[in-house]
Amino acid sequence: MNNNKFNFDEIVNRRNTHSVKWDKCESDDIIPMWIADMDFKAAPCIIDALKQRLEHGVFGYANVPEEFYDSIINWFERRHNWKIDRNWIEYTTGVVPAIDAVLRAVTSPGENVVVLTPIYNCFFTCIESNNCNVVEVPLTFNNDYSYSIDYDALDKALNDDNTHTLLFCNPHNPAGRVWTKDEMLNVNDLCIKHGVTVISDEIHCEMVMPGHDYTPFATISQEAQNNCITCGSPSKSFNIAGLQAAFIVSNNPDTKAKINKALIDNQVCAINPFGLEAFMAAYNHGENWILEFNEYICGNFQLMRDMMNKELPAFHITPIEGSYLAWIDVTPTGMTSAQVTQKILDDGKVLVNDGAMYGKAGDGFIRINLATQRSVVEEATHRIIKAMK
Repeated sequence: MNNNKFNFDEIVNRRNTHSVKWDKCESDDIIPMWIADMDFKAAPCIIDALKQRLEHGVFGYANVPEEFYDSIINWFERRHNWKIDRNWIEYTTGVVPAIDAVLRAVTSPGENVVVLTPIYNCFFTCIESNNCNVVEVPLTFNNDYSYSIDYDALDKALNDDNTHTLLFCNPHNPAGRVWTKDEMLNVNDLCIKHGVTVISDEIHCEMVMPGHDYTPFATISQEAQNNCITCGSPSKSFNIAGLQAAFIVSNNPDTKAKINKALIDNQVCAINPFGLEAFMAAYNHGENWILEFNEYICGNFQLMRDMMNKELPAFHITPIEGSYLAWIDVTPTGMTSAQVTQKILDDGKVLVNDGAMYGKAGDGFIRINLATQRSVVEEATHRIIKAMK
């Protein structure tokens, strides 16, 4: 008996809705499984909140109310045992603008910023837009196709007088890791040792598979909280990225003041009225929805993995601990990831991401977005298998 309250199997036609994901496709027979947004309707609590705001009929500039801050504080204390002080929070339009502004606040042109690759491609653009140098530290790709941190390599990269910042991703996109407390303690110890600030992108934090637990970087120790700036939003987890609302947390008043100035300088210091309502509805009322969503994504991953393991053993699939993004090693095919991506598009009519965009360590991999209906995942997987056989 199915006791699920939400229908993630419902097909929603997103073509011709100005969707970046769907309307980039050159023909209607292509299944897009690339950019990280979902094909599911938003949680009913979010839709209801937006309907109520729409009924008002006036959509001028919006002040950010205390309820916005309360929604963050209550959600993270209830769900993740993180007690955030109201005075630590800044608001902005998205996590990428947040990262860009934080880098502007805490770095100087010409400095190094360390990243653990493969990593979200916008990390590179944010670092470069602030005239800093990207230092890639490849994660270790293990025999079970999972990833771990090479602490010796990280220690070496941080041990540089020109390096003052680590841009971290927790959970990790695209490697799918939900970092453990012990792993992050090791990272933080190295950062403290070398006087390096941690900027932690935690936008994927609510999308965690059964058997794994997300731990905010700032909660692992008092030292970590003092040395960490967190960027977050419900936008990725609740499929409301287009409504543009996010937050930054820092318990250092001087750092927070610099971040506030950078947000103003970058002109990303206002949230639209619909973004506010969706944000607060997600954090105040969306818990049951995200729990069912995670179960559904786990089922999608298991379906794709089982089909590929049986029919396409040359694809080595990284276990997903967090996010809805499958990460697959295609080097055993003897083709480059660009060639595989193009072949899947040409012969299978499925659009996926070439892993090379996520740094040198991503070359030879592809990324597949599983946040769609199970019937679509099944059809797309059939097409990929057929194209690659």
